[in-house]
Amino acid sequence: MRNGVTIGQAAAFVGVTVKTVRHYHKLGLVKEPERDSSGYRRYGSAELLRLVQIRTLAAAGVPLAEVGPLLETDAAQFATALADVGRQLTERIEELIARRDMLHRLADGDRALLPDRAVALLERMSGLGLPAEQVAATREGWVLARALVPEGFDDFLTHVEHALDDPRFVALSKQATEATAWEPDDPRLAELATTIAEHLLANPAHLKIVTGLQARTDAAARYHLIAHHGEQQGSATAQGVAIVEAKLRAAGIHIPRPDTH
Repeated sequence: MRNGVTIGQAAAFVGVTVKTVRHYHKLGLVKEPERDSSGYRRYGSAELLRLVQIRTLAAAGVPLAEVGPLLETDAAQFATALADVGRQLTERIEELIARRDMLHRLADGDRALLPDRAVALLERMSGLGLPAEQVAATREGWVLARALVPEGFDDFLTHVEHALDDPRFVALSKQATEATAWEPDDPRLAELATTIAEHLLANPAHLKIVTGLQARTDAAARYHLIAHHGEQQGSATAQGVAIVEAKLRAAGIHIPRPDTH
């Protein structure tokens, strides 16, 4: 490169347009080379390095107004600045990866709203034979729980995982789903609700499914949005849940009431 390259060749080498190179000149980021005897400006290795530096920093997100002063710093300051730009790039990359992953999750409605761990538990519930309507209702409740009490949701899922290991808990869950079709005054409802309450009291780890989230909820309203989602007033479901909660309160378990805070 004894005589250097033309502006067009320099632009191609750097990966920008001739117009961009001229813009860099206008901003004073790189000096225009002197013309040779043929009237062409020839870019040598020093000019090409400067153009590459400008292009790389600009592509990394450094504003052109900051590129000039940055290139004039000493080696130590320049290295520090490059490290900072590198950290910013890493953050942008991580953000883009997160956005890409969310795009992929949008193809699955569950994964757009719930973490993979929760989706796996819903699939496990189906595999255990829990009715589709119960799994769907559980999904809706979990979405609310994650939105209203996000800091306790992971622990909540741990309690559910342990409970699903217990065949008795699974059997009672299936019976509770069957009970949704009963009349509110069906005598079996009180019997089943009592059995469920007794099971929860006898298994503190399972009881945390009920108490774990509400312990992190500062308002009764949020607890009831989660615990009573989808219920119809006066239905067998509402009646059964009310009985279970009453039994737990009678045993000294704190369960918020609708009109308390």
